[in-house]
Amino acid sequence: MKFCAIICEYNPFHNGHKYLFQKVKEAGYEHILCLMSGNFVQRGEEAVFHKYVRARHAVENGADIVIELPAAFAVSPAELFAGGAVHILSSLRGVEALAFGCESGGREDFLRTALLLSREDKTFRSLLKENMKDGTSYIRARNAAILSMGWNVREEFLSSPNNILGIEYCRALMQSESGIVPLPVLRTGSGHGEQEIRENFSSSTALRAAMLEEGKHAKKLLRSNLPADVLEDAETYRPLPYKRAALVSLIRSPREQIARTPDCSEGLENRLSSMAKTNPDFDLLLAKTVNKRYTLSRLKRILLQNFLGVELKAVKDFLAAPLYANVLAVREENAEEILSSISGGIPVIARKSDYSLLKKDTLSCFALDLRANDLYNALSGTYSNEFLTIFV
Repeated sequence: MKFCAIICEYNPFHNGHKYLFQKVKEAGYEHILCLMSGNFVQRGEEAVFHKYVRARHAVENGADIVIELPAAFAVSPAELFAGGAVHILSSLRGVEALAFGCESGGREDFLRTALLLSREDKTFRSLLKENMKDGTSYIRARNAAILSMGWNVREEFLSSPNNILGIEYCRALMQSESGIVPLPVLRTGSGHGEQEIRENFSSSTALRAAMLEEGKHAKKLLRSNLPADVLEDAETYRPLPYKRAALVSLIRSPREQIARTPDCSEGLENRLSSMAKTNPDFDLLLAKTVNKRYTLSRLKRILLQNFLGVELKAVKDFLAAPLYANVLAVREENAEEILSSISGGIPVIARKSDYSLLKKDTLSCFALDLRANDLYNALSGTYSNEFLTIFV
């Protein structure tokens, strides 16, 4: 049994995700393996539904198996997010391709750009450093350096959100010398982060906002964008008090602890710590701290990384260690064959006894997953067993 993998969050699962499933099948891949973020996501927020609920949604709508992307990578910046995901996928048997949505370009565009970035020379590094002097963010400074080098890469290709991740996936595949083939699929409908809700293909951002509205119009649009099983859960959605908890965690944390998070640098921990005391409101704090260098998503990730206790050194150590595949959900009718097909490279965790297979250097990575699950349970006021696999 061979798989096409998809690295995802499904926050929430919607028609655009079903469209990607369809395109994967049209490309000739019969089986889909999803590597999904757990209870907290890369934009620096809690997920709208528990990871087991979102994993169930994926299998009910066409996936064969959903594996958890460890929290250490799920809440890290693009390079570490992609690196951790590819590290796990490359260690599994049976994974032949990696599909991802993109705004433009094809496979060769992504591979060529990834190759160019992997060959950073002295001139490129000098340009990158110069571009960041005025406070420009790393991604924008890097893109400007690429364009200055005269490499045959379009500016819009470099700056689109999904393309940025796609390039990082390809870089990680090259660096790990993986045999997995990238499969970019052009997005349809709303762009990433677009706030306006559309009739059939809206962004996750727009759908999350609609889930907070009470009006008939919002509910009608949700019905046209979400599969029936997801809609049923969306109708009972209530936001969690994460923002207050993250702010409390920031105020009580020593500055040196904040500084160790993957996204923190240049003394930003001092500004965040000071601002939190005089602006004891999550959104106000961010609004007063964001600037050209420190993007909103980066600041939100720092607060989330601090809340979970994720440190840069640990994440880099995990990248060099043999990890694990924690199975959240699997298709019941051929579960044994699915699990057998991916086993052999790293421990595949499908029952509590399987956790005894974890090596010493990976236990701390799994401990972060346990902590993230416990914290989400505390925020939601519900209990979920971490040692669980759902058969759908």
